[in-house]
Amino acid sequence: MEDLERLLREGAWDAIRRDLTQTRPFDLAAELTRLDDQQRAVAFRLLPKDLALAVFEALDPPVQKDLLNGLRDEAVRELLANLDPDDRVELLDELPAKVVNKLLADLSPHERRLTTGLLGYPAEAVGRMMSPEYVALRQSMTAGEALDRVRAVGGAAETVYSLPVIGPDRTLLGMTSLRQVVLADPQTPVSQLMSEPISASALTDRETAARLLQEADLLALPVVDAEDRLVGVFTVDDAMEVLEGADTEDAARAGGAEPLRRPYLVAGVLQIARTRAMWLLVLMGAAALTVLVLNTFEAELEAVVVLALFVPLLIGTGGNAGAQAATTVTRAIAVGEVRFRDLGQVLAREARVGVLLGAMLAVVAFAAGTAFLALRGEEWADAARVASVLALSLIGICTLAASAGALMPMLAKRIGIDPAVVSAPFITTTVDATGLVIYFLVARAVLADMMGG
Repeated sequence: MEDLERLLREGAWDAIRRDLTQTRPFDLAAELTRLDDQQRAVAFRLLPKDLALAVFEALDPPVQKDLLNGLRDEAVRELLANLDPDDRVELLDELPAKVVNKLLADLSPHERRLTTGLLGYPAEAVGRMMSPEYVALRQSMTAGEALDRVRAVGGAAETVYSLPVIGPDRTLLGMTSLRQVVLADPQTPVSQLMSEPISASALTDRETAARLLQEADLLALPVVDAEDRLVGVFTVDDAMEVLEGADTEDAARAGGAEPLRRPYLVAGVLQIARTRAMWLLVLMGAAALTVLVLNTFEAELEAVVVLALFVPLLIGTGGNAGAQAATTVTRAIAVGEVRFRDLGQVLAREARVGVLLGAMLAVVAFAAGTAFLALRGEEWADAARVASVLALSLIGICTLAASAGALMPMLAKRIGIDPAVVSAPFITTTVDATGLVIYFLVARAVLADMMGG
């Protein structure tokens, strides 16, 4: 990377061209992403046409958009025409409508029809990301005829390894594979080689379709319309891209931020700050609940000042317990392991986990708290009583935190909100306030005489 930047500054074009052509496309795409816009455009212009297309396809759509701004109109038209329809749509989604219309007008009628067909589906639907270029076999074909079909049209298809079998009206009847067709006797009917199809509607959410493809261990998932007619295939490479994006989005929201939706080094400082600012404001507002709780129990704190020593410990433990449960349940929801109808079972399980964890921590906290307070000069009896407040509070807080960590993501999913949005940071802040209420209520009950109550 340092060599490339140096060569660009020096204008050593021949050396740059030699080094770039010896680099794998996906590695080269990663290196170009790290350059500024001007350097990236210069380096890209030095690539041979075939390598340039492979590198362009490997770039993230926001980087592709920035790169197009540095290329001539002729180069832009050529790149766009050579992209697969699904990759082309992903890029067009990043561009202003006026630019999209101009670029669509420059496409051939066939490519324009394929592209506008995909653009007609909702943004998150698998139909918008499927490939409309595929090899479909007729049920009436033989294995030999099927191979001839693959040879004839397979060059333009996204994949030839998974082969849908259709009826006269394009209704999806089954699936077979290139392996089965190649290994079969040429006279074997395709109907004997196909299996029951696993498919998705074109309106299915793309992440749901990607999970289905992953769980079914498929190379390609056939996509059908409302009449069960084949309209495209959703391939494993696109599914991996969807799942990577979903995981990145969940990770960002679990950390209390919106996803960048572009490589980190390409994003501007203002954009990065904008993805974090709103959530910081929301979480700061939620944290104000903790201040209100401390204000409400100010008299108890004044009577037994030593209680304040353990507030950070309880806040941290409760927040961590809630975050653990939320992360586990959110992931289970994402991969389809739990659904809303499992709410009772999940809550009961997490509540028991919370009690068990709280009891384990309570034993340690009681022993350590008693010793700590005694070393500070407290009477052993008083130290043990305060430590017992800490121990009992930990059991209650861990139980509450684990239950809340399970409940909130499932409720969010039920009402159509991404569970990651109400994940760790929000639950942590909420549990902080409610955990302190438990702590001071236990203190009131156990230390009533010390508080003058």
